[in-house]
Amino acid sequence: MLLSILLIYLLMGTVAGVLAGLLGIGGGAVLVPGLLAVFALQGIDAPAMVHQAIATSLACVVFTALSSIRAHHRRDSVDWALFRRLAPGLLVGSLLGAFVADMIDGRMLQRIFGVAALLIGLRMVLQGRATGGQFDLPGVAGLGIVGTLIGGLSALIGIGGGSLTVPFLSACRVQMVRAVGTSAACGLPIALAGVAGFLITGWAEPGRLPHSVGYVLWPAVLGITAASMLAAPWGARLAHGLPAATLKRGFGVLLCVIGLRLALAA
Repeated sequence: MLLSILLIYLLMGTVAGVLAGLLGIGGGAVLVPGLLAVFALQGIDAPAMVHQAIATSLACVVFTALSSIRAHHRRDSVDWALFRRLAPGLLVGSLLGAFVADMIDGRMLQRIFGVAALLIGLRMVLQGRATGGQFDLPGVAGLGIVGTLIGGLSALIGIGGGSLTVPFLSACRVQMVRAVGTSAACGLPIALAGVAGFLITGWAEPGRLPHSVGYVLWPAVLGITAASMLAAPWGARLAHGLPAATLKRGFGVLLCVIGLRLALAA
């Protein structure tokens, strides 16, 4: 059983890493339902299970983002000036999001994630019908507000924010390749602040799984990130060589199915 769980963690990390590099998402959309499935496979029904899946996903995003940032930076696809204007809001929002998540019941938090996954999936499926960017980037204050909103929602559902940041930047006439690269960089402050929040709020929480610090389950983090950091550069290379629209629609359909299942779970 332990070997099977480790192999599943490695597979999850590979998928998350490729998605981070290819689509500019941190992989949380895969990791949270994947971790919940692994917990169920082990027969675990701990009170803090959903919170731990979200916190562990964000901890994995830290390492996935580092690898993805390095790959995108080499291709000059990260707008660092834009990143610096978004980062303060992302940090504040993500930290607040972790504290809000701690106050929500695990079953309700699972349903919130399910609805969010469904909406993200629908956007991916329908994005081919969208028009190009129609707005200008807001000023520093506006980017701070947007960053806070993206950071807060991302921490609440355990994602790196790419599925929110990429469409925002694209709508503001940022070239898609640079939107993906900049989004990958934005995943780092989101994940760091979110993990800090979940470490604090889950520090004395009863009903956590063994080998946890706060809400973060570190054996899962180690297994997933070992694969994801190797896989993220593959995804970044694919992003510069393949039309990702078809892959995004396919992944969007999968997210819709996962989202419905989690949102409607008893």
